Amino acid sequence: MGLGSWASSRQAGLRGTQQDKWPFSERLNILASVVWFFLSSLMVKRAPIRVQIAGSKPSEMPGFIKPQLATLKSKAPKGNWLHEIKYDGYRVQIHLNKGKRKVYTRNGLDWTKRFSLIAGVLDLSGQAIIDGEVVVIHEGRTNFSELQAELARGDQDRLIFYAFDLLYLNGYDLRGTPQIERKRALQKLLQDIEVPVLYGEHLMGDGQKMFEHAAKLNWEGIVSKNPDAPYRSDRNEAWLKIKTVQKGNFPVVGFVKDPTGVAALYLGRREGKDLVYMGKVGTGWSRTVSSRIRKQLDTVVSPKSKLTKPIKKPKAVWVEPAFTAEVEYRDITSEGLLRQSSFKALSKKTGR
Repeated sequence: MGLGSWASSRQAGLRGTQQDKWPFSERLNILASVVWFFLSSLMVKRAPIRVQIAGSKPSEMPGFIKPQLATLKSKAPKGNWLHEIKYDGYRVQIHLNKGKRKVYTRNGLDWTKRFSLIAGVLDLSGQAIIDGEVVVIHEGRTNFSELQAELARGDQDRLIFYAFDLLYLNGYDLRGTPQIERKRALQKLLQDIEVPVLYGEHLMGDGQKMFEHAAKLNWEGIVSKNPDAPYRSDRNEAWLKIKTVQKGNFPVVGFVKDPTGVAALYLGRREGKDLVYMGKVGTGWSRTVSSRIRKQLDTVVSPKSKLTKPIKKPKAVWVEPAFTAEVEYRDITSEGLLRQSSFKALSKKTGR
C-alpha cells in the first residue's frame, strides 16, 4: 500500500470508520514495510537528500531542540497561512544520525524504546531531525486517552507518527529557513516512507473554513502556520492553534466547598436507569457565580451519593441531581470521564 493511498484513506476518510484497531491487512502492511526497509538497507542505501534552501546554515548535528509551540487563538488567521490538523497526541522529535535513531518527547526524554516501530521505519541514510506527533486513531480522529492506554499496555500496533517539520538535514540547520520550504524538504525526505510514518499534509487559504470543517468532524482543531517564518524554540505567533470544543449537559451529583462558593462540581450522566460518574469540572466561573452555584446546591444537599455506583470523594458534598451543568469539554476518556472541562451555566432540571 503506497503512502498516498493510505494517507488518503486514513487521514481524509478516517471519519467514517468505527474500528478501534487497524484491520489485519494494515498491520500486515506495517510488518511488510519494516521488513522491506530492513532488507533494502542490507543491499543499498538511498542517497542522502542535498539541501539548497535559502536560510539554511552548515552545522554539526545538534542534540535535542526545544520545540516551537503554538499560541492559542479563538479564530483562524486571515491571509496567506498554511493550516494543518491539530493532532491530539504526544509531541516527539526524531533524530536520525547515519543509521542511529533517537525519539525524544517534548521535554527531551528518550522514548526510543516506546516508539521503536516508528523509529525502525525511518531507515534513512544521512542525518535528519524531524518534528511531529505520535497519535492513535479512534472513531475517526486522534484520541489522547487511547494513546495513553496503548502505551500503558506496552503496545505499538496502533501508533502513527505525523511528521510536520524538518529542523536539520545532512549537515544543514534548517531552522532559519521559511516554514513552507522546510515542509517541502520534509515531504521529499519522506516520499518513500510508509506507515506508521505519515507526512503531515496542510492546506493554504481560508483557515476558518478548515476550522469549521474540523469542528464538524470532532477533531481537536487546526494549527495555522506562517509559511515564511523560521523555526523558533518558544511559544510565538508564527504558529497559532485554534481548538474546537464539545458541549454537554450533565447532572450535578456533588460539589467541593470553598470559603465563598464551590471549588469543583462532580458530574454524572444518565445511562438508562443508572446514574454514572462523569468526572468533575473546576474552572469557568467567577467568584460571584461560584457563590450563586453554592446557594443553589445547598438547597438539594443529600446525606449520600445518588450515583448508581458510589465513588469515594472525601471532600464531596453530595446533592440530589436536581441541577444540570452545561459544560464545554475536549473529549471523553477511555474511562468515561470528561477531559479538559469548563463550566458554562447551571440550570434547574425539568425532568430526568
